[in-house]
Amino acid sequence: MAIEAWFMDDSNEDQRFPHHHNPKEFVSMDQLAELGVLHWKLNPKVYENDEELKKIRDDRGYNYVDLLDICPEKLANYEAKLKDFFTEHIHANEEIRYCLDGSGYFDVRDKNDRWIRIWIKPGDLIILPAGIYHRFTLDTNNYTKLMRLFQGEPIWTPFNRPQEQHPARKEYLKTFTEKAGVALEAH
Repeated sequence: MAIEAWFMDDSNEDQRFPHHHNPKEFVSMDQLAELGVLHWKLNPKVYENDEELKKIRDDRGYNYVDLLDICPEKLANYEAKLKDFFTEHIHANEEIRYCLDGSGYFDVRDKNDRWIRIWIKPGDLIILPAGIYHRFTLDTNNYTKLMRLFQGEPIWTPFNRPQEQHPARKEYLKTFTEKAGVALEAH
């Protein structure tokens, strides 16, 4: 089953709500791929011995793995961490997350600077390219268990918007402007 994604409304309601437009405006996997967002559907029940996950890790050079439970009972400084995760930012490297349990939302900006909400659930492995503006929040279930993957030593440093001069942002704009054949606007 494909991941669910849609354009978000501009409401200031709870960030954990779906924030659909009325009528709903869904985003296809092809549209996400044009932005550099990749997705696999895996079996989270066998993640420790999953050959498909092993192949993805080998093919992409992900040699670092850890697990993160995001919920009030298991994450130190829960409220502050959620606020940080939901602040719009980029990373200098890909962000790779595999949802093993629970659910949450990754929001990414499209080429017109509109928010696209991507709902991850158990089995969803998502890769956000370096330099894409994004943020993360839980949904109303208030829980997710994520596997974080990385090439080499992990660097989790977020660079909050604006970051138009950051090398990762410039490379992202160059790569996905050429790929899509359109100009990604810098806002």
